[in-house]
Amino acid sequence: MPEVTVFGFPRSTYVKVVRLILTEKGVDYEFHDTETEMYLPVHLERHPFGRVPVLRHGDFVLYETSAIAAYVDEVFDGPKLTPEEPRRRARMNQWIGNLNAYFYPEMIFHVGHERLVYPELGISGNDRIVQRALPNVTRALEVMEKELGDGRPFIVGDRVTMADFFLLPTLFAFGLTPEGKKLMPRFPAVERWDARMDALPSVMRLNASLPPRAPIEHAREWVNFHRPAA
Repeated sequence: MPEVTVFGFPRSTYVKVVRLILTEKGVDYEFHDTETEMYLPVHLERHPFGRVPVLRHGDFVLYETSAIAAYVDEVFDGPKLTPEEPRRRARMNQWIGNLNAYFYPEMIFHVGHERLVYPELGISGNDRIVQRALPNVTRALEVMEKELGDGRPFIVGDRVTMADFFLLPTLFAFGLTPEGKKLMPRFPAVERWDARMDALPSVMRLNASLPPRAPIEHAREWVNFHRPAA
């Protein structure tokens, strides 16, 4: 039995970040689906704020994606995903910050939830929330396009880093929305990066292991406490 367990629900973008990094590094782990546990004491013991992902390594339990990713890269064998050179490492951390602050909130919290998550549960999406987010989504993609405009294969340079794995699940989920399908072709460097990431053996291996997409049932509660104001 693996000594590493990832707790989360399969469609969570941040859970996918951790799973991609573990897969890239060749770490054997068990996945524990928390879909039916998100609001129960058993999960609040793992994560006091009731979110995902959570990592358990032996008797050590850690939450928050950035902390988990840094721990995994430092503790486990496999390719190092954090650059040794300070400026490249700083640029990687900048792009992880960009994802957390400017990509995920707009692409997923505002657009993805309204266009995918809620309608799959029979809850109408709110066009005002989506339209308000689109200028910020477009700006995020413009910045990423410019960063990749020199032909580099990955966001920091010629080697994949944790920043690429942070970005990929959010851009994938946004690309499933009508707005994503319309916007993404306007950014060819981003699309080339996305195709390059999708072709990585670790990404293909994780994607092949994922279950079919199913509604996020516990997201019914998000309407009451997790949805942006219109």
